[in-house]
Amino acid sequence: MRALYSLAWWLALPLVLARLWWRGRKEPGYRAHWAERLGFPDAAPSTRLTLWVHAVSVGETRAAEPLVEALLLAYPDSRILLTHMTPTGRATGAALFGHHGERVLQSYLPYDTGFMVARFLRRFTPRVCILMETEVWPNLIAGCARAGVPVALVNARLSERSLRRGRKMGALMTDAARAITLVAAQTEGDAERVRSLGAPTVAVTGSIKFDVVPPASALEKGAWLRERVKRRPVFLCASTREGEEALVLDAWQRAPDKPQDALLAIVPRHPQRFDEVEKMIAARGLSVTRRSTLDGGALQADVLLGDSMGEMFAYFAACDCTFIGGSLMPLGGQNLIEACALGKPVLVGEHTFNFAQATDEAVQDGAALRVADADALIAAALRLLEDDAARAAMGAHALAFAGRHRGATLRTVELLRQLIG
Repeated sequence: MRALYSLAWWLALPLVLARLWWRGRKEPGYRAHWAERLGFPDAAPSTRLTLWVHAVSVGETRAAEPLVEALLLAYPDSRILLTHMTPTGRATGAALFGHHGERVLQSYLPYDTGFMVARFLRRFTPRVCILMETEVWPNLIAGCARAGVPVALVNARLSERSLRRGRKMGALMTDAARAITLVAAQTEGDAERVRSLGAPTVAVTGSIKFDVVPPASALEKGAWLRERVKRRPVFLCASTREGEEALVLDAWQRAPDKPQDALLAIVPRHPQRFDEVEKMIAARGLSVTRRSTLDGGALQADVLLGDSMGEMFAYFAACDCTFIGGSLMPLGGQNLIEACALGKPVLVGEHTFNFAQATDEAVQDGAALRVADADALIAAALRLLEDDAARAAMGAHALAFAGRHRGATLRTVELLRQLIG
């Protein structure tokens, strides 16, 4: 199975590279560092202890922040090799860890062929491979086993939907799962699903995302944004996905008795969609200001378009209540923990299977409210904007919910010590 998988990678490689070039029209980062993706990293070999953390994109990179910081503290003579698959993930890593200088080295993960993975491992000789959340690459895991590099899947989550997809891959996935040295799962449900694929050592540590601390700079940016808004009530739609913005905008315009000065803020999940969403807003006759053009004056537009990277904490800090995207449509939802950590009332749709337990617990604790559709979403948001007491109560529940689940980072590091030494 793995031989066929490798052959498929080689046959698909011209199309993969063509797709990279095509995506580079809107995101130039996709046209950079191609040699790294093919297993030819620029970095020189080092004798320093190398701890390899793979975080595929923005969400995983931000989630890895407390773990990376804890590893740097626990192993002062080490360096972190931080790999990604997307330019936005790489940019997020640079923003989060650039102050560490040479102690954090970034690279793209090579494509999952035996040759590329083997070359990558020979260049960096990591002591351990730490995969964040859902990243299981059969040739990478097999290559690490041959090289004597233990593999840990941490902050692991596996939905029922992903489990069904994994089982369809048969021995390719089960062999990879059996070769993972250690799994640190977010929940007992995640742990059981991972065990069912054959992973031999699985522990429940909780979600590292609860340990992410809002940086002071983000809170300062949030205060600056709030100053531009003045006294206007702000409803934030964060990490929206394709199809959701149109639903939200139409429901926003249909809503009766909306406060005349209410501000709708939309932050699309993917930066290549910023222009598309701006046109969508303008086509509905709404005035729009992009975050990147916002100056020191008061914000007068109907809609604020969040077109900046790495500022989600700032957007959460500046809003009164927020919707977490990816949940109005069957896309699995996004992480609501950051909003809760700032004490913001959270609204989610019906489709949160990627973050099922955290979302369900937040709803049960009164930190979040689940809505059926876009009209119900806007109605709930407007009620919160107009009811200070209800908003404050939900915010307090959100803070308590986030605080109660902290500590996963330390539990994870203790497990990793067994692999690192």
